[in-house]
Parts: sequence; structure tokens; C-alpha cells
Amino acid sequence: MPKDKKTIRKANRGEIIAQVAAIPFRVNEAGELEVMLVTSRGTRRFIVPKGWPMKGKSGRQAALIEAREEAGVRGKALKKPAGSYCYWKRLSTSFVHVEVTAYLIQVTEEFEEWQEAGARQRAWLTPSDAAVLIDEPELSTLIRGLTVANLVQPEAELA
Repeated sequence: MPKDKKTIRKANRGEIIAQVAAIPFRVNEAGELEVMLVTSRGTRRFIVPKGWPMKGKSGRQAALIEAREEAGVRGKALKKPAGSYCYWKRLSTSFVHVEVTAYLIQVTEEFEEWQEAGARQRAWLTPSDAAVLIDEPELSTLIRGLTVANLVQPEAELA
């Protein structure tokens, strides 16, 4: 549940509240795109790392922190969000409507031990396989549309 009182009041009034998500990705040795999903702590279903906005942090910075804490990866966030999706978050006594802004994280390091390692599993999957495992239809569509060509920037040629 969000910790700041303003967000809690918005949720109680039925307003849409914001979250940020990370979609960690890499290109494997075969040149194929893979995305990382993690299991949720409660239901153990596959999700992307996500959380509430962080005071003093941009959405991109918060997504990098979520990727490190929940998935145990470090990387570079692409400048623009990949997109957004909505879902209903279950709280202890109610549901809140959440709009999530998702940032792509090009993974540069994967940790064997990380903050939430004991609470989550992680998996590298093709976008099409990941899309099948994701419950949120809009996120599934976003992930299914990812390709190497639209993610990896070519290196500058040397003169």
C-alpha cells in the first residue's frame, strides 16, 4: 500500500493512482530479445518489477530502483517510457485503480543475491512467452510488441 497520505486519500476516493514499472531486457547470444519477469510476493504470479513513485526520484530512477530491489538487476533505463497500462490492485479490504508507467531497463548486471531474492523468483523469457504469463492485458500487449530493432541502439561508428 502506498505510504504517503495524499495517495491513500486519492485511492479511497476512487481516483486512479500512479505506479512505475521496470521491464528488464537483454539480447541473448543468439541475438534474440528476452525480458525478465518476477513472481509477486503474494500470489506468486508473474509480473514486472513495479512500485509506488518515490519522492525526489524521476519515474525512470524509481524504475531502476524497483528493478534492483525486486529482480536483482542493474542496467540503463531508456529515456522514454515504453508505455503505460492500468490494473486493479487488491488491497486488504478493497481494490484501487492503478495506472503504471513502464520503463525499459537494458540489463548490464544480474545479481545472485538481492534484496527480495527470498520472496521472488525471476525468469528470462521471450516477449511472446512473457506476454502469455502476464495477467494484465495492456502490459501483455506492450511486452508482445517489443523487438530487438526497437530497443537496442546501434553503437556509433568509429571514423
